[in-house]
Amino acid sequence: MALILCIETSTTVCSVALARDGRVLVARREDLPNSHSTRLTVLIEELMLEAGLMMDELAAVAVSSGPGSYTGLRIGVSVAKGLCFALQKPLLAFSSLEVLAAAFLQSGNAPEDGALLCPLMDARRMEVYTAFFNSDMQMQGDIRAEIVSGESFAAALQQGPVYFFGDGSDKCRVVLTHPNARFVDEVVPLAAAMAPLAQERLSRKQFEDVAYFEPFYLKTFQATLPRNKVF
Repeated sequence: MALILCIETSTTVCSVALARDGRVLVARREDLPNSHSTRLTVLIEELMLEAGLMMDELAAVAVSSGPGSYTGLRIGVSVAKGLCFALQKPLLAFSSLEVLAAAFLQSGNAPEDGALLCPLMDARRMEVYTAFFNSDMQMQGDIRAEIVSGESFAAALQQGPVYFFGDGSDKCRVVLTHPNARFVDEVVPLAAAMAPLAQERLSRKQFEDVAYFEPFYLKTFQATLPRNKVF
């Protein structure tokens, strides 16, 4: 009876879920931007309290590894690693785009035969993080950063239906007018969507090295200084 704590912090939504054998027991989410640092551990405490379970009963901790918000990913991975170190439990990690694709399918969406799933995460300006998945959750190609234009995803759209979703989809909706483009609203990566993925990976013992694991930011984080900063 494997019990897994799932953590997802790659976007403005901070979410946690407790799953047993791939099924969600309890889930929590916080939609307040910039709340991850103050709310994540509180959400975990609330989760365990509602479930009436102790942290040492966990079989593993699962976390989204990116791409996504630099700060959000850093906080989520730090908390997950800290728990794994303290409890001596294995760490499972998933691409944020994989979690987003899983959330799309678990929301009851039924893509057409042969269609591609294209989760899109906002990467500021006219750029998105993306990858293609088939309806069996197999990734087709690599994760990449895409500058959105009218020519984006042209080859895939020529082949058949492509479902676009996630917080970066609005950028594409404006410029992608191909009849094979399908846009689905209100799909976000949530910890609950990790539950079946985490159970499968736990059964295969596909663990991360807790000491050396780092988030997959995809793009180098660039800090900017206020214009009126004086040295």
